[in-house]
Amino acid sequence: MNTKKSLGNSKGKGGFFNVSIKKQWLLNIFMVLLSWITFPFLGVKNIKRFLPASLIVGVLEIIHASIGKKRKWWVFYNKPNSYLFDELPFNLGPFLFVTFWTLKISFGNFKLFILLNGIAHAFFAYPYSYIAKRIKYYSLVRFSNFQFFIYFFSKSFLLYGLQYFLETKTKIVKRLT
Repeated sequence: MNTKKSLGNSKGKGGFFNVSIKKQWLLNIFMVLLSWITFPFLGVKNIKRFLPASLIVGVLEIIHASIGKKRKWWVFYNKPNSYLFDELPFNLGPFLFVTFWTLKISFGNFKLFILLNGIAHAFFAYPYSYIAKRIKYYSLVRFSNFQFFIYFFSKSFLLYGLQYFLETKTKIVKRLT
């Protein structure tokens, strides 16, 4: 009998159900589609306005996810353990749209922006990560839930600063022309 605990498969006891590869694909697709369904409600003007800062923070998140995967800050239970199968659905789905929506709802009101980001990232770092571990989707390994929260929340300040810079730059250019 093999008593070694493995994070690489979806067999065994532990969760109220285990996420198989097929279920992970479905969950990934659902997560991305649900996020993209909200896209038309942002409005073309807001999409154009917030896209540059969102993309910059998104690229930064891709780099951080690569570092996190190598350092085993978290692990996904199913194979293949690849960025495309594991982290990309989060980056193309919820994270991108949380970025857009928090900017749309609260840009110009820094306290509200930080509050909304804090709520969104706390939800992901605590109950969502707890459920993900229970269903054997992913698990935090070298990160506590609080560190995971800080990992995401800290990017909120960069996002707001980038958007502020881009809007200030745009206003200056419009004044000069």
